[in-house]
Amino acid sequence: MSSSSPAQQLVARSYLFVPGDRPDRFDKALAAGADAVIVDLEDAVAPAKKHEARVAIEKWLTADKQVLLRINADNTEWYRQDLKVAVAAGIAGILLSKAESIDSSLHAICAETGKFLLPQIETAQGFENAYALASTPGVQRLLFGTLDFQMDLGIDGEGDELAYFRSELVLVSRLAEIQPPVDGPSTALDDAVQLAADAHRARRMGFGGKLCIHPRQVAHVNAAFAPSAEQLAWARRVLAAAAASEGAAVALDGRMVDRPVILRAEKIVREAARRAM
Repeated sequence: MSSSSPAQQLVARSYLFVPGDRPDRFDKALAAGADAVIVDLEDAVAPAKKHEARVAIEKWLTADKQVLLRINADNTEWYRQDLKVAVAAGIAGILLSKAESIDSSLHAICAETGKFLLPQIETAQGFENAYALASTPGVQRLLFGTLDFQMDLGIDGEGDELAYFRSELVLVSRLAEIQPPVDGPSTALDDAVQLAADAHRARRMGFGGKLCIHPRQVAHVNAAFAPSAEQLAWARRVLAAAAASEGAAVALDGRMVDRPVILRAEKIVREAARRAM
């Protein structure tokens, strides 16, 4: 479990995938403005190119790059070889695709690599065990693999159809005292309005970030998960009003400013300041 409250941590907002067999895109991904880059050895790489991808990643990695690595599920033939890449100094953390249980695989990853884990909830079984996965030592946060999840459960739609499952992942993450979960990618590549709507929905539901499958999505996701100018102005006004009241009850814009409102304002100001660093 985390040693500090999720509200005190500066969490990544955007996670950009880059195929592990496309080394020509690695540096471009790092320059795209995402808070984290995921070099993918799973879905983005065809079975015949898994070895080629591992070689390309190892050749490119240096200790200062600090990317994430998505490895294949522990029941695949590529899992053990993927773990050998995961120990490299340039790998900051590991995404375990289709995570379903807290069996030896999660503990083995921690023991063999010493890296933090990001289990992807992509199946009904993974969702059923979400709290156990979130509570496993070494797990930083949960990632919602919405596309695979819809396929596994036969769900047609990624909006209201997934609302219950999104809320549950937010809840179990808070109960396990880890960072807020990361929402699955939007399929909108050139529709900025839809992408922004998808990202804002995730934030409203309590998610702390979103997966990106194209560099064009990054700026929209970052904006959605950062305090807006209006929110920051509101937060500063709340804190100023609270300070002026010297502990007495105070109203702002016709609404009572109580402790939860002050805490929210403090969080917005703190996040904005840390993003600006």
